[in-house]
Amino acid sequence: MSYKHLSLEERYYIEIEKKSGKSTNKIVYALGRSQATISRELNRNTGKRGYRHKQATRLAQERHRKKHKATKMIDSVKQQLNHYIEQDWSPEQIAGRLKRDNLVSLHHETIYQYILADKQAGGALFKHLRHQNKTYRKRYGSAHNRTGIPNRIDIDKRPEIANQRKRIGDWEADTIIGKNHKGAIVTLDERQSKLRLAAPLQGKKADPVKEAMIALLHPIRQFVMTITFDNGKEFTLHESIAEALSCDTYFSTPYHSWERGQNENANGLLRQYFPKSMELVDVASEVVIEAVHKLNSRPRKCLGFSTPYEAFQEATGVDMKNLRGYALIT
Repeated sequence: MSYKHLSLEERYYIEIEKKSGKSTNKIVYALGRSQATISRELNRNTGKRGYRHKQATRLAQERHRKKHKATKMIDSVKQQLNHYIEQDWSPEQIAGRLKRDNLVSLHHETIYQYILADKQAGGALFKHLRHQNKTYRKRYGSAHNRTGIPNRIDIDKRPEIANQRKRIGDWEADTIIGKNHKGAIVTLDERQSKLRLAAPLQGKKADPVKEAMIALLHPIRQFVMTITFDNGKEFTLHESIAEALSCDTYFSTPYHSWERGQNENANGLLRQYFPKSMELVDVASEVVIEAVHKLNSRPRKCLGFSTPYEAFQEATGVDMKNLRGYALIT
């Protein structure tokens, strides 16, 4: 039988029994563990105040973490980590991709600790982490956001195959707005592959939003079945979009942001490159495309640590990585 680490419950039992004066042999018998296991546990994890289960667990985890680093964090692994971190991949994405490619098995916490150690040594790897103690939260405003959209079709009419992500071609759409409402970026996300497209705008008027969306999707219009919008007035020309792309359009329920959860989450990730404190006027298309390219190049846990580029190409045969500059908006 392979060895299994002591659980928190087992350590708690050891603490209680030792405090009551029970012998090690009785603890061994009660837990069904070997004498060596319990003796080693007591020798390693007993502090000045005796054996305490929480302290014992913390000490054991710390030893395990240090051992993990010592055996796996060799120079070649560090070089690979640096490469992925500088591509703005998250520790979980890096760990998953390394394991999928049979390179090395690392816990994402090990990678976080590696980045922290680099920061303490004066390094800049931490700047590539997307967490900046700020989160993007879509502001659903006044009631007029839910009115004035002609022939609006509710999301509950959307085909079940789109709801279940059973095919390529179902998209979610939104805009993110610059500081002081100056400038905007229209965003599109394919629900199954997680592929993201985006383009900068001078504002979020309906006509430029329509033109940008058509420009982004037209080269792959055979893979556009539905688009689901939020309820902003910038999408009042959805019928023109649907006609140009031969697709159906739907609108999420007001204040139900989770109905377009993928798009909401991806907008938050894009804010790493275009924070809320930034005005988005005169943002170059190349800058937006490069940021989106980084997002599409990150492995995703929900895709088995494939990237959106890889997932979309596998499903369609289209290599969007080589087409990523096609939609320069002028």
